[in-house]
Amino acid sequence: MTATLDHLHQLYAQTDDPWGFDDSPYEQGKFIATRNALTKDRYHAALEIGCGNGALARHLAPHCARYTGIDAVDRAVIAARTKVPGGDFLVGCYPCPLPQGNFDLVILSEFLYFLTPGEIAHLGRDIADCAPRAEIICITYLGDTEQTLQGADALDLFRAGIRGLINLEPVINTGLYRIDRGEMGRVA
Repeated sequence: MTATLDHLHQLYAQTDDPWGFDDSPYEQGKFIATRNALTKDRYHAALEIGCGNGALARHLAPHCARYTGIDAVDRAVIAARTKVPGGDFLVGCYPCPLPQGNFDLVILSEFLYFLTPGEIAHLGRDIADCAPRAEIICITYLGDTEQTLQGADALDLFRAGIRGLINLEPVINTGLYRIDRGEMGRVA
């Protein structure tokens, strides 16, 4: 994770929006698709692991009484706090203890491929501990991630790691990204 973390810090060294979330029609469309993938109009508490600069949180937080984000990069967390002043944004690099908060929504947006296979395997159990009844939304980039793991491979590892805890079902697949959704404790 050290090389990945160094890479993320380098990306954020020049700007708090290294992927152009704020101006990209592609990103804005993906954020709307993510909102549309939610099954409820309102959530008690959301947790976004790998929240980046808060661009997605800006779309989802209005539908949550409480919104918590965690990201490994200080500058990203500062930007998220600016974008969503009512949110609680924390600096943390997974694997780390996840915040507690009776979460009924957990968002993993283009985050899994930054982890190792072992970290991905543990993530499902960690989510089950802090959010045993949460709806899970997983957004996966399907292009070249420039990481050791590609998005689809990381998603497959996550799905294997949560077997018996949750069934993630695809909601949308654009060819560029996909969104999967499931609920902890609901296994078909």
